[in-house]
Amino acid sequence: MPYRPDDSQTQTSLQGRPFHFSPDREVSSDWRLKLPLLVGRQVTLRELRASDAPSLCALLTAAEVSRFISPPPTTVAGFEGFIAWTARQRTAGAYASFAVTVNGFDTAIGIFQVRETEGGFATAEWGFAIGSPFWGTGVFEEGAELVLEFVFNTLGVHRLEARAAVLNGRGNSALQKIGALKEGILRKSLLCGGQYLDQVLYAMLDSDWRESRTSVTMESSFPVHQPLVNAVSESMFTPHEAGT
Repeated sequence: MPYRPDDSQTQTSLQGRPFHFSPDREVSSDWRLKLPLLVGRQVTLRELRASDAPSLCALLTAAEVSRFISPPPTTVAGFEGFIAWTARQRTAGAYASFAVTVNGFDTAIGIFQVRETEGGFATAEWGFAIGSPFWGTGVFEEGAELVLEFVFNTLGVHRLEARAAVLNGRGNSALQKIGALKEGILRKSLLCGGQYLDQVLYAMLDSDWRESRTSVTMESSFPVHQPLVNAVSESMFTPHEAGT
């Protein structure tokens, strides 16, 4: 997770079941001035604020959350500095970071991040971190789908990349379930816990995402009589490195 401006290692986790968006959600093409409000059935993604620092510090520095991400700030002041940096990067048109909130509450419980890796956002990398009390609740599932729509429809990304430590079985499963394709191994590419870890490189193309949404729309026309599986279950969800 790129908490520092000079941090080239980004962390991420992807996963989720297809999500049908509300037609009245707010969308803005002028995202460099202010990020759009992305609203789902149970989560809302909004611009980060300095006032989010205390909750993010409490939730994202927990050992179970930070296990496979580059070290986050360790203080509230550190998170305030990070949030200020994200605003500058957004204004420059190179980066977008959303606070994750549960509808009905405005407390930030996590973040989604997208950064440009090729001019004009032709290629980008994304990731996230969610506080562990909200694992297994569907928060990640909705948030991920909202971010994907923003990435491909608003930013116009052609290729979206993600990384997951080879040792992070849950992260790799999540990326694969959302439709990301494994493209190779990045040897000793993540410094974590004092040692370098190998990472798997994943990618999703805009055509992949649009095709998957078309398939979901067709399938939703037919009733499916089977229990739904929470895409953010504890057995599959953990913050991983690949774009946050």
